Amino acid sequence: MKFLDLPPLARINTFLEHCDVGEYVVEGDLEAYSCKLAGLDKKLSKSLDQDVQVGSSPLDMSASPVGPLADSSSRKTLIYLILTLNHIYPDYDFSLLRAHHFRKEEGIARAEEAIDSHLLEVSKVWTKTPGFGENPFLESLWSSIDEAIDLKDCDVYSYQSDLETDPFGEKASIWSFNFFFYNKKLKRILYFSCRALSKTCADEETETSSKYVYGSDDDDDAKYGMAGDMDN
Repeated sequence: MKFLDLPPLARINTFLEHCDVGEYVVEGDLEAYSCKLAGLDKKLSKSLDQDVQVGSSPLDMSASPVGPLADSSSRKTLIYLILTLNHIYPDYDFSLLRAHHFRKEEGIARAEEAIDSHLLEVSKVWTKTPGFGENPFLESLWSSIDEAIDLKDCDVYSYQSDLETDPFGEKASIWSFNFFFYNKKLKRILYFSCRALSKTCADEETETSSKYVYGSDDDDDAKYGMAGDMDN
């Protein structure tokens, strides 16, 4: 998988890196990859292909969210989804994921509706931000995505997070989404994820972490906090 540096996506990414909408902060990521495999990806692809064939149920071999796994093209789709996640979240290993961990969306329109509904507040911030608001946010977003991946020829998938063993389960998270736009003709995948993080929860986690840091040099201080100071 090769990361594709596409200027229209870079501009959207800059805005979505940290978008403060009031009660929460939205963090988003748009990344496009070529599905041409080389090096470690090629080696892992071969291993995954074997594991999927051996470990999949008869039902999955005949029908799954990515298509019948008896079909090599369906297995390739699954492998591309897994490799994309591995590239985007290098601190995690998604190589044990299988077809049931993904869902094929009913179409582009359904994915657009879900994304647009989550990003209404982001659109308002975009309008007020110098250097960004000359065109409506959602119009700019979908224009950039279409330019990168040619939406009319895409299948859309989403990853079904278990919220425990992957990066989507943060306590501060209010909502999140992730979609893969896969264009088989272009041999390209575009991944779009966003999450809303509660400012209150994030501040509480930061405060808790700071307390542990404060007491890290002295076990007694860590146990009793500022009690020693108050006794003086």
